[in-house]
Amino acid sequence: MPYFALTLVHGPRWDASRPIREQDGWSEHAAFMDALVDAGFIIVGGPIGGGEETLHVVQADDECQLRAQLANDPWASAGLLEVGSIRPWQLWLDGRNRTR
Repeated sequence: MPYFALTLVHGPRWDASRPIREQDGWSEHAAFMDALVDAGFIIVGGPIGGGEETLHVVQADDECQLRAQLANDPWASAGLLEVGSIRPWQLWLDGRNRTR
């Protein structure tokens, strides 16, 4: 299954005066994202830079499946989060399961 590097950015209803965990619907969004991790859709992810966007590595059949999955995020329908970019990515190096 192909990998994608995905960025998510703040949507028009994001309240810049509030931290991420104080945005409306945080618990529902967090539960949704945790479920994507548990399903193996999100491999790794989190905020980058100053936190205006997040970077995720995901596994999906194609971009259509990826977009359909993310459309179910409560923050997407609430206008808090939008897809910034989607780029196919080849995972060549992976030290997560390496024994030391």
